[in-house]
Amino acid sequence: MPRRTVIASALVLLVASAAHAQTVRWTMANEYPASSIQGEADARFTREVLERTGGRVVIANQYDAASGFRSKDMVDAIARGAVTLGNTFMGAAGAIDPIFELPSLPFLASTPDEARVLAEIARPAYEAALARRNQKLLFLSPWPPAGLWSKTPLTSVDELKGLRVRTPDASGVLVFKALGAAPAQISFADVMPMLRAGQLDSVVSSGDGGAGSRFAEVLRHFTVIEYAVTSSMVTVNLDAWRALDPSLRDAVLAAVEATEAKQWNLLPSRIATNYAQLRAAGVGNQRRRLSGASARAPRGG
Repeated sequence: MPRRTVIASALVLLVASAAHAQTVRWTMANEYPASSIQGEADARFTREVLERTGGRVVIANQYDAASGFRSKDMVDAIARGAVTLGNTFMGAAGAIDPIFELPSLPFLASTPDEARVLAEIARPAYEAALARRNQKLLFLSPWPPAGLWSKTPLTSVDELKGLRVRTPDASGVLVFKALGAAPAQISFADVMPMLRAGQLDSVVSSGDGGAGSRFAEVLRHFTVIEYAVTSSMVTVNLDAWRALDPSLRDAVLAAVEATEAKQWNLLPSRIATNYAQLRAAGVGNQRRRLSGASARAPRGG
């Protein structure tokens, strides 16, 4: 073989090898803090992906809505490639497809075990809805049970009347309106400015991680109401997913499986840690099921 042909062939192989080893860089958006259970899920997934792909897929995490997108915007943002990956609170995406409100339906799945069963049953429906919007579901990540943060202790359902309540999803608006409150669906990233401005009296939230310390600056009472164990979903732009070679897809899916299992398994201890932090911060903590709420409140729509 002529020397020139050998050199040309070697260059082709070198270029092909370099292209194969090229680093893929993705951006992952989240409107919640890095210290929240979802922020920690993102960080865990990023580490798993980096390790399992041998550094060939690198994810840059954005927290606290630094991307400019709230959960209600995330599905559309990922579909058009404004961000590659996103961690989306599912209830906030109900206007895009009602199926995403399923984990937020009050008193449907109010324990971690119930929520995990629901996630397994509903996953194919979530996948189909996301595929229609140019993205792939990677994993579901649960939240600790939601409670009601308030300025004063709440001892009965009657005390909800007229209360300006933030809910994270449309289902919550229906329930608290039926109970006589004045609810509004508000993204997490917008809650603290409204609280400080005196525009809200209470907040429906788990107050997980750093979120709890923020709420405690204004709201000194937390009522465990066994309302719902909601979920977030981590999805990836379908074009970006298809652009990966098969070996990288397999590595990312292994990271998905490890991360999702870890998130569900740590939920009970996370709940206990959150309540311990509430006590340490001097936040009043009581347990109440909002007597009669499940019977009177609408269950979706």
